[in-house]
Amino acid sequence: MMREHETQAEMERTETEHTVAEPVRTMQKMEQKLQRAGRKQAKLYLFCNFMALMIVSGYAALMFSPTIQTVFPPGGDSRKQMDMIFFMTLAGCVVFTLYATGLFFRHKSRQLGILMALGASRKKLFPGLFREVFLLSSLSSIAGIIAGFPLVWLIWSAFRVFLVDSSDMVLRFDLRCLFLSFLFWLLVTGFACMSARRYVRRTNIMEVIREEHINEPVKELGRWCGPVGVVLIIIGAALGYGAPGIWMDVMNAYPPAWLGILYVPVFVGLYMVMLHAVVNGWRNLPGMSGRKKNLYKNIISRSMMKFQGKQTVNNLIIVTLLVAGACFAIFYLPTMTSSAMLKYAERSFDYFYEYRSDQNVPDKATVEALAEEHGIALKDWETCEYITVGAGGNTMVEEADGKHFHIEYQPVSCEMVLLSEDAYARMTGETVDIVPGAYLFVTDKEEASVNTNESAGHLTSITTGKQIETEFAGYLHDDLLMGIRMLAVVSNEDYMLLAEELSDEWRGVMVRFNADGKDSYEFARDLWYRFVSSFDKSCEISVHYDRVDKVMADEAGEEYWADSDPFMEVSYEEKESSSFKMNWRYQPKFRILDINDFLVTMAVFFMMFLFIFIVCLTTALVICYTRCQTIALNNRYIFDDLKKLGASQAFLEKEVRSQCGNVFRTPAFVGMAAMYLYYGMILYVNDGQIVSSEIIGMGVCLGVLFLIGLLFYFVYRATVRTLKKQLQIG
Repeated sequence: MMREHETQAEMERTETEHTVAEPVRTMQKMEQKLQRAGRKQAKLYLFCNFMALMIVSGYAALMFSPTIQTVFPPGGDSRKQMDMIFFMTLAGCVVFTLYATGLFFRHKSRQLGILMALGASRKKLFPGLFREVFLLSSLSSIAGIIAGFPLVWLIWSAFRVFLVDSSDMVLRFDLRCLFLSFLFWLLVTGFACMSARRYVRRTNIMEVIREEHINEPVKELGRWCGPVGVVLIIIGAALGYGAPGIWMDVMNAYPPAWLGILYVPVFVGLYMVMLHAVVNGWRNLPGMSGRKKNLYKNIISRSMMKFQGKQTVNNLIIVTLLVAGACFAIFYLPTMTSSAMLKYAERSFDYFYEYRSDQNVPDKATVEALAEEHGIALKDWETCEYITVGAGGNTMVEEADGKHFHIEYQPVSCEMVLLSEDAYARMTGETVDIVPGAYLFVTDKEEASVNTNESAGHLTSITTGKQIETEFAGYLHDDLLMGIRMLAVVSNEDYMLLAEELSDEWRGVMVRFNADGKDSYEFARDLWYRFVSSFDKSCEISVHYDRVDKVMADEAGEEYWADSDPFMEVSYEEKESSSFKMNWRYQPKFRILDINDFLVTMAVFFMMFLFIFIVCLTTALVICYTRCQTIALNNRYIFDDLKKLGASQAFLEKEVRSQCGNVFRTPAFVGMAAMYLYYGMILYVNDGQIVSSEIIGMGVCLGVLFLIGLLFYFVYRATVRTLKKQLQIG
């Protein structure tokens, strides 16, 4: 397989004769003719760079877009997920462009060798080579950077036209995103120019001429490397994800950035898995029966991959990362949707809202009159009062160095909403008996809510300063009430004591009712508008705004951090925005409105992750197709020799399918399986359990993986058909 075959030699002679058929009077003319002869490799190089820069540019444009920045809060899980996928995609694009550069110069080396053999000095060759490489790199990069913007705009516009549109969906660009694209362009161009200098400085002319045909086999580590690689991937994922939390618990400090190095075993394991797939295949694992019997099965296709192993392994790693990133992005949609829809369906009442006692919201008569206008009746109307107090708790206090912290109990630490046991019974129909000096937190049925505080030893009236000692006594479960910020139930005695002489700004009212028969979306919409419009500016605050924390900061003469944080702002003027609907402190729960407007409210989130999914998956498929083309066409002479030796068409087709199957199947399966398990681990670690909505979401994700697998299969079949035509098989 390593020798020069007659067919290949004839092809090379034909190419050379065609190149120099016309009289060549200058070395520059010769160089230009050789460049025209290698235009196929130049086109491939241009295409690879263009694709990589378009992906990076488009992704960066969307990340820095004010449309996205407004909805994705900094430090939130969605922002972290978006950033993680970006870095995975960026790593894949870097390796992809380096591979394209190396492949271009492997073909370019033959032209350089011919010119050197004809007497051209390296000093004269370098300026021309540098100009060509710089021009190709710059043109493809600039075109890719520019193309990234219309790519984003087209996908975004299609989403708005065919799925959902809202005021939040107006796409705006921030040109600061060009900084990342510019850095990537420098990397591509700089590496290409350095590669040009390295190739020109080589001294062995014959080695330069034959560079195109020199194979790059990889070192075989043995059949154990595949299983060990799988173990390393699992260990690296667990270490990388869990290390920051462990660091904070043990060191009482914020996790340093270098902890990300603990993800390195993932990449080492991924390399070993791909190496095993290229060298041995997954049917040749240690201890498998029949391994020696099938030792020579598919030897031709596996040998072609092995002799170009370095390039193949690198490409498979890139595709795996891109597939994993695509899956990570698309999993957000079914898990978020299933969780929300299940919560909406499980609500015990159709309508629920709460408001401060100093606000003039529509009363029962007004709401019933509005319902009558829309032809519906209401039933099960019930109201109750609540109060807001200051709760003690273990608080993280930052040290002077800004890196370390310590946990300190503070008698007044945060805001807590309290219901009396009688009020809770009226709202839920569940009777509870709570002893004075105790409180029960209200959470969902699966106790997955993060709005809890089990360390509160004191409850304090903000108006009068009255304080009682208390302790956590357990949980109550109600999905409708759970969304209120830190809602607890106390005894009637404790409630009356804390509510005495409390001002109206710390008092509130809860309302719940059902539609009698079929509900009306128009009624819910009108009621929502009237409800929001009835609040004054003092209630224009985020759900994360802690009024008790604000009071404590004012008393200490300090600025409350949320007052200057732009991401804590909500505005009545933008009440139609998803940011307002998700973050306003008094956002009501209207079942029919929430279900019908869910897609509109979450549109920006969904669009962002859908874009990531499309870009990553498309890039992965393009790389697979390109790699199959490279492997098959570089080994065209092998198929020609097999034809001369009498190989049947069926045998040749089988070898092509085997070659393409390895390129498509392994990274797709590893990327999908690894991300599915990793996503499940994240859901479990978040609250120590997999709740019913998450189980449903993971089931839908499994269906999504099946569809992705079908897509890979169809592209694989199309690739096989294309290669059969090019290789004149069948």
